[in-house]
Amino acid sequence: MSEVVNKAKLAKETTGVLASLTTGQKNEALLVMADALRREAPAIIAANREDLERGRLSGTPESMLDRLALDVGRINSIAEGLQQIAVLPDPIGDTLETIERPNGLNIQKLRVPLGVIGIIYEARPNVTVDAAGLCLKTGNAVVLRGGSSALSSNRQIVEVLHNALANTSMPKNALQLIEDPNRSSVDEMLKLNGLLDVIIPRGGSSLIQNVVLNATVPVIETGAGICHTYLDASALPEMAQNISLNAKAQRPSVCNSMETLLVHKDYANEYLLSLAEVFRDVNVELRGCQETLSFVPWALPATLEDYATEYNDYILNIKIVSDLDEAMQHIAQYGTKHSECIVTEDPDNASRFLQEVDAAAVYHNASTRFTDGFEFGFGAEIGISTQKLHARGPMGLPALTSTKYKIYGTGQIRG
Repeated sequence: MSEVVNKAKLAKETTGVLASLTTGQKNEALLVMADALRREAPAIIAANREDLERGRLSGTPESMLDRLALDVGRINSIAEGLQQIAVLPDPIGDTLETIERPNGLNIQKLRVPLGVIGIIYEARPNVTVDAAGLCLKTGNAVVLRGGSSALSSNRQIVEVLHNALANTSMPKNALQLIEDPNRSSVDEMLKLNGLLDVIIPRGGSSLIQNVVLNATVPVIETGAGICHTYLDASALPEMAQNISLNAKAQRPSVCNSMETLLVHKDYANEYLLSLAEVFRDVNVELRGCQETLSFVPWALPATLEDYATEYNDYILNIKIVSDLDEAMQHIAQYGTKHSECIVTEDPDNASRFLQEVDAAAVYHNASTRFTDGFEFGFGAEIGISTQKLHARGPMGLPALTSTKYKIYGTGQIRG
């Protein structure tokens, strides 16, 4: 039996116990896990150094190494995420609807766990903890398959969490980590119908598309983030600069960072050069359309491929547009339905943008960097869903549930 099948079976065997746990028992387990992460931070950081060293030797870009790196501060933040999940309302068992039928049947629609969730992700070890916390809070078992670049970190984190769970009502086998770094382990997970109830991919476009196109297990698609900010003609210069800079440079390696800045031609005439200088000061490489190059001589020419690229790096496309319609057309062509922003003082343009742009999150005068479970008040998230079935946007606890109907009768039979 392969590692993938064995661990999926171990996880599935816990679903009955998980379904019977009280909210208090689940919360206690999360808090014990948080304490263990803080206590074992030195061991986790030591394992993380192994991953970072391998990454540097293999030429991994610094922006990606930043996604991988752990220190005491980040581990404390990850542990705090578990504590926040513990205080969030438990959706399991919520009655969503009650129906009284004329024949006397009482029908209740309740939230229940999905079952066993497989999560395939790349180089962010914080996902290991976030995913475990969210899944266990909602009574789901979870099978994690992280990227090989974070294997040492993930292995140590899961060992810490397993040891912590041994002293709780939560079965430790409800949390499983696939350690096989070969692509075949991912391919095997995608076909585990009957053992996995759903798969959630988190990572770049190639990972997500591989899962979506090849899985026979149902998939909740989290999307790549080719996010745009459109500076309308009436955008306030200081606001536009602050939002644009935050969206690109605050943390460029994450999916809600901006990849293309769309600029109204009138705004460009007045302010584009000074805005470009601000990006140059923070070492953002600019790539622009032909009109952009006339304002920003140090920018590189942008290609159609650039507009379709999620850089996850200090690189930004700039395109000058004639009006709101052209901006929305560009977003429709190149966006990934993740997060899009308009900066404007025109209420009609703001309303049109928010209504017509097809994305999980649409912003007026705020950075796309807020598309995040913590910032939306959900606590840690399992990912940003860019599809339209089951869940969309930051997926917190309710997104990890399904429904069950309980029907109470007094002997009714159907005629």
